[in-house]
Amino acid sequence: TGLPFQASLTLPSDLLIFMLAVFVVALAGDWLTSLVTAVAAVLLLNYYFTPPLHTLAIADRDHVVALVVFVAVAMVTSSLVGAVTRRSRQAAEAGAEVATRTALLRAVSHDLRTPLASAKAAVEGLQSAEVSWSPDEQRELLTTAKTSIDRLTSLVENLLDLSRLEAGALSVFPRAIAVEDVVAHAVREVDPHRTQVTIQVPDDLAEVWADAPLLERVLANLLTNALRFSPAGRPPLVSARAVGATVEVWVVDHGPGVPESRRATLFEAFQRRGDRDNANGLGLGLALARGLAEAMGGTLRAESTPGGGLSMVATLPVATPAPAVIPPGTRERATSDPGGER
Repeated sequence: TGLPFQASLTLPSDLLIFMLAVFVVALAGDWLTSLVTAVAAVLLLNYYFTPPLHTLAIADRDHVVALVVFVAVAMVTSSLVGAVTRRSRQAAEAGAEVATRTALLRAVSHDLRTPLASAKAAVEGLQSAEVSWSPDEQRELLTTAKTSIDRLTSLVENLLDLSRLEAGALSVFPRAIAVEDVVAHAVREVDPHRTQVTIQVPDDLAEVWADAPLLERVLANLLTNALRFSPAGRPPLVSARAVGATVEVWVVDHGPGVPESRRATLFEAFQRRGDRDNANGLGLGLALARGLAEAMGGTLRAESTPGGGLSMVATLPVATPAPAVIPPGTRERATSDPGGER
């Protein structure tokens, strides 16, 4: 509009210049923005370039037709350009999604194949008639097979539970439970001999309102993660404390920790602490733990351990005792007949 040589241009030239501006906006914005730009262009063309100038009145009927056609062409073109732009973005997103799924399938196949191959090799070794295994060697092969199958089972269960969480189909049955009991079961699952985890849970801690098996899964996943990154001689710690109307369960390790810049993605599925290789699994543990905690009405957050390391804090609501139910008429009978049968 501010072109210094506007006086030397005719209205058709002005229309083409403004049409180009509308096209540029259509490429960069959406359909509504393009429509607003087209209307603004018409008003500017009318006010600055259509006689009589500096007024919205139009003296020539041909100028009216030109401006109306300009609006129509701008709207149609903007709509087409917007549609092409949206389809290009959708195609790019679809391509990225396909690449993500391909990478996921490769990671899943790797994590499934590794324990499956170990279990198969151990069983085939036991079945071999060409080798005579000693009792100790047989036990070692059976232990290898069992460990591999347990790892495979855990991976499949995590994948299924994460799918149920995302689909909103996970069944939750909360009730009042003692934290110390669930902690003991979770520690026993990851540390059968109770030699690698330190427990500090008060006996008089209030009960929490949660699903015991799901809470056990949450703590087991957190402990597995903590054990993987804890240095020798500094075992992870499980503690609990009451905070207002909630109970916080802490799983503390003294490993390398997680930088503040990566905290936002720490609970995303298929993200590993370190992201160096596939040796640490698919990275479902923390994502599943947070999903299960939230499904029970709780939360899960990460904090830095003083001195280095990572602390995972699961917060759960305290179980509120249900009020005593007095049968109808009981109080009335007691009041009217003090000496009667209670």
